[in-house]
Amino acid sequence: MRDVAELLAAVPTGLRIGGEQVPASDGGTFPVHDPATGAVLVEVADATPADGMRALDAAVAAQADWAATPARERAEILRRAWELVMARRDDFALLMTLEMGKPLAEAQGEVVYGGEFLRWFGEEAVRINGRYTPSPSGNGRILVTKQPVGPTLAITPWNFPLAMGTRKIAPAFAAGCTMVVKPAAETPLTMLLLGEVFAAAGLPAGVLSILPTSQAARLTDPMFADDRLRKVTFTGSTPVGKVLLAQSASRVLRTSMELGGNAPFVVFADADLAAAVDGAMAAKMRNIGEACTAANRFHVDNAVREEFTARLTERMRGLKIGPGHLDGIQVGPLISAKQRDSVAELVQDAIDKGAKVATGATAVAGPGFFYEPTVLTEVPADARILREEVFGPVAAITGFDGEAAGVAAANDTEFGLAAYIYTRDLDRALRVAEAVESGMVGVNRGIISDVAAPFGGVKQSGLGREAGTEGIEEYLETKYIALP
Repeated sequence: MRDVAELLAAVPTGLRIGGEQVPASDGGTFPVHDPATGAVLVEVADATPADGMRALDAAVAAQADWAATPARERAEILRRAWELVMARRDDFALLMTLEMGKPLAEAQGEVVYGGEFLRWFGEEAVRINGRYTPSPSGNGRILVTKQPVGPTLAITPWNFPLAMGTRKIAPAFAAGCTMVVKPAAETPLTMLLLGEVFAAAGLPAGVLSILPTSQAARLTDPMFADDRLRKVTFTGSTPVGKVLLAQSASRVLRTSMELGGNAPFVVFADADLAAAVDGAMAAKMRNIGEACTAANRFHVDNAVREEFTARLTERMRGLKIGPGHLDGIQVGPLISAKQRDSVAELVQDAIDKGAKVATGATAVAGPGFFYEPTVLTEVPADARILREEVFGPVAAITGFDGEAAGVAAANDTEFGLAAYIYTRDLDRALRVAEAVESGMVGVNRGIISDVAAPFGGVKQSGLGREAGTEGIEEYLETKYIALP
C-alpha cells in the first residue's frame, strides 16, 4: 500500500478550471478531515462565485468544439481515462478510504465499479442513434437526430466519491457535453485526482472543471441563474433536491435527480434464510450503510422472523470496526460527527417507542465517528427510523403475515429507489417485484447496482436514470427535422 503522507502530498488541492489547477479567486481554502480520527488530511481551494462563473465560461467556450469532436475520439479519451484509473487503482482506493472512511477493500471495489462507467459510456458514445422514416401521410420524411444538451453542472455526494462522479461525467462526455463538477465538501480529493487523470487522457481544456467549496449554494446559485447552463444533475438528499428543482424551474433547466431512499428488504416465509442473511449483510453494510440503496427497513414474515433476526444479529455482532485502511476492517467510521449523531438519534427514537436492541445501538468511544453495527427488533410503526433514511449500520426489523402485508409494508414510504425481496417462489417474485413501488428491485440479491442497468427511483427518490443504455439519454436532446 502506498504511503499515506506521500499520497496526500501528491494529490491536487487546487480548483480545476480551463484545464489548469488554480487557487480560489480569493485565496481561500477549507480542510478535508479523516473521519477515522477527525484529523485534517489537507487543505483544498475553496471555490467562490467568481470561480464558478470562470468554470462556466470555460465550459461554454469548449462546448461547440467538444460536441463536434467525433464520437470515436470522445470514446478513446474515456477509454484512456479508464485505463489510467485502473493503473492508479491503489491511489484512488486509499484516497477514498482516507477522506470518506470506507474499508479499503470496499474502496478497491468502488474503483472498479466507478471506473467501469468510463469504459461503458466510451462504448456508448459511438452508438448514439437517430432515425429516418417516411411520414405515414406520405407527404414528407421524418429525420430524428440527437444532440448534446450542452454545459452541465454536476453536484456529487460524499458517499461514493469516485463512482457518483464517473456515473455523471462519462455519459455527459460521451454525449458531447461539457461539465462543471461540484464535489461534496467532505470528499473532494478523489474528484480532483480524477481531473488529473482526465487531463493525462487528453481531455481538452475547459471540458471538465472541478470546484470544491465549503459554501455550495453561494457557488452554484449564480450558475443556476445563467442562461448558458443547460442542465443540472444531482445526487443527494430529497430536501436538497427539491430546492434545486425549484431553482431549475425558473429557467426550465433539464434536470436529473437521484435522491433519497428508504429501501425495504422483504423476506417471505419460503425464503432461503442463509441466502437472505447474506443478502441482508450486503444490502445493509455495503459502504457502512451510507448508501441510498442500502436496506433500511427489514420486513420479515413472522413465521421466520425470529430465526432471521438471530442469524443477522450474529453476523452483525461479529463485524470488525476500525479505520478503513487497516487490515481486516469491515466497518469504518461514518462520515462525520453530525452523521453519527443522526444515526444515534434515530436509534434512540425507536428504542423510546418500544424497539428492542438485539446488538449495537452505541457510538464507539474514542477518536473518529464510529457507530456499532446495530439490529433493532419489534420496531413500532411510528418509529422515525422506518420513515427516514438512517444512512448508517442499523437494521430495523418488523414482522408481517402474508404476501399482501409484505407488499403493503414495502410500499409504505414516500421514497422508491431500491427494494429487495427474498422468496423461492418465482411467481411470487415476479408479482411482488411488479407490485413494489421502486425504480429498482433486487430478487434474491443484496447488491443491485450494475453499470449496464438503469439506476434511478420513483416517487420522491428522483427523476431520470443513470447508467445502462438509458444513462446517455439524460445528456441528449432529440431534434425532429421535417423533410419534403
